[in-house]
Amino acid sequence: MEDPLVLGRIIGEVLDPFTSSVTLRVVYKNNSDVINSCEFKPSQIVNKPTVHVGGDDLRVLYTLIMVNPDAPSPSHPCLKEYLHWLVTNIPATTTATFGHEIVEYESPRPTTGIHRIVFVLFRQLGRQIVHAPRWRHKFNTRDFAEVYNLGLPVAAVYFNCQRESGWGGRRA
Repeated sequence: MEDPLVLGRIIGEVLDPFTSSVTLRVVYKNNSDVINSCEFKPSQIVNKPTVHVGGDDLRVLYTLIMVNPDAPSPSHPCLKEYLHWLVTNIPATTTATFGHEIVEYESPRPTTGIHRIVFVLFRQLGRQIVHAPRWRHKFNTRDFAEVYNLGLPVAAVYFNCQRESGWGGRRA
């Protein structure tokens, strides 16, 4: 069975091939888990999700990145990757709320086409000071990982999102 991250082109367009080694559970309100290639409507993802990071050692820290590689539209993704959320220094066995939010959560609101929204988890080498990027558009997960010496991801999951009838919004 082929990896859903490969089928969804997350591996290749956003991430290099990696082996998942940590549990990453992303849950939106109403106990809706993010499962690779599932679909959420913008109205379901207005509030930031609860993100559970696995592991068994609180001394191990992680960085969580949420991006949209299809902004502003899948046919013309000139703003990719659009950064929706960045949290660092998340201890293992906790939720992302225990980390340091570098870029606050911004809910995806696609206006055209089906967008892939990707959560990526990296293991840090230790506590880090990370500077917020100047803008959310044209973020690059690979470059960010290289600058902060994060290596390959340890987990990732994505969902699909598209505009729903009557739902306004200008962001990707």
